[in-house]
Amino acid sequence: MLDSKTDRKGIITHVNSTFQRISGYSGLELCGSSHNLIRHPDMPRCIFQMLWDTVQAGHEFFGYMVNLAKNGDHYWVFAHVAPIYGPMGKLTGYYSSRCSPERAAVEAMTPIYAALHQIDVEHSNGAEGIEASTCFLLEKVADLGVTYQEFIFSMQAWPSGLSRKSQSRWIG
Repeated sequence: MLDSKTDRKGIITHVNSTFQRISGYSGLELCGSSHNLIRHPDMPRCIFQMLWDTVQAGHEFFGYMVNLAKNGDHYWVFAHVAPIYGPMGKLTGYYSSRCSPERAAVEAMTPIYAALHQIDVEHSNGAEGIEASTCFLLEKVADLGVTYQEFIFSMQAWPSGLSRKSQSRWIG
């Protein structure tokens, strides 16, 4: 498991040795840096918006992420991000634990994320791109008759989840 903690603004406060090894960064390089340091440029912005909206509302987020290693390589993870509460129930930051995703999930998510990223870049205004790609994502999930979380979990639990035929409906 790759584990990390951030403050409320996404500044890394803790990483485990697995995170350091996979990302190629030392703990000193990571701690005090924005978690965006490992954001792959092809990762759809709408996924990060959904992540932040979810955890800032006090809920857990699950999703597939493409991260950028220090040496320029990329790696996929199945991420779980949750709020951390301190004394008196005050939000103090976020905890993220990531594991290796199922190969079938990466194969399914790659074209989906490419489509979402394309929608992002087609808009000169970042907020409009995020809104358009989010709408596309949520419409496709609704067309499958599941929630976003059900869709995400169905791929991690492959093949007991959605069929490959259902997933091919994403791209047309």
